[in-house]
Amino acid sequence: MSTTVHPRPHTRETGSPQEFHASSQETHMSSTIGFIGLGHMGGPMAQNLVKAGHRLQVFDLVPQAVQGLVQVGATAAASAAAAVAGADVVVTMLPASRHVEGLYLGEDGLLTAIAPNALVLECSTIAPESARKVSAAAAQRGIRMLDAPVSGGTGGAVAGTLTFIVGGAAADLEAARPYLQAMGKNIFHAGDAGAGQVAKICNNMLLGILMAGTAEALALGVANGLDPRTLSDIIAKSSGRNWATELYNPWPGVMENAPASKGYAGGFGVDLMLKDLGLAAEASMQARATTPLGELARNLYALHSAQGHGTLDFSSILKLYHQPR
Repeated sequence: MSTTVHPRPHTRETGSPQEFHASSQETHMSSTIGFIGLGHMGGPMAQNLVKAGHRLQVFDLVPQAVQGLVQVGATAAASAAAAVAGADVVVTMLPASRHVEGLYLGEDGLLTAIAPNALVLECSTIAPESARKVSAAAAQRGIRMLDAPVSGGTGGAVAGTLTFIVGGAAADLEAARPYLQAMGKNIFHAGDAGAGQVAKICNNMLLGILMAGTAEALALGVANGLDPRTLSDIIAKSSGRNWATELYNPWPGVMENAPASKGYAGGFGVDLMLKDLGLAAEASMQARATTPLGELARNLYALHSAQGHGTLDFSSILKLYHQPR
């Protein structure tokens, strides 16, 4: 199946006062939500749903992650199936396509435990074909599913300002909007099932390219005697400005709250970026598109990971260009 998608305009509109009032009322209705996957992104997302007044049944393979949600009011579930028992909404945030397919599909897959007409928000970043495969299986059981990968990083997850890039039926997106609004600020409807993943892959490919380029430029300036903070300020007000220079600087000490200033701990891991760049390469081959910069970025992150940095934040790509003396 082709991965070519015809995006629709985003659906984040202002609307009439009556529509806003109705949306606000719906947001404050309490639902039972099964949430699976409580990592750097999933944990804060789940906490924001608890803050919005929803009843959460949570599961993760890491007990400490579950306990962190229990402390803010969620209920621990003994298994993924127990987490979705009686749930009106299911949210999953998992590392890769194989984890998503393994969780949902098969004789003992989660789709057999989810109630018909329940709403599933699959927020992982996975291959578009995997998203379509799981969505089709869900539809056969009368389960409404959206692929809703996120952008905004761990900071956005904590602050509840994530961007959701959604693929699936428009009516299902409207039903999901109150839950997405509890976790994020921007909601885009990219198209049918799988379209959210295509758009997310394109975004993350560009992010990987921009971060690698930003790190290279800063390393070049420092090697020639410039102060990294001064150079960053210049770039941020010049034509080279980008998200990395403004919000996520890769040079240690330039931005206090950036992972680079915390030993590149937390954030978005090198291996996760490498995975997403691999998804972009797969999508490129399937669509016979040309992505030479995406492939170069993938090779750079693969080299960086092979040097033992796979668990560090992806901004640590700076280490490829600069070694402190």
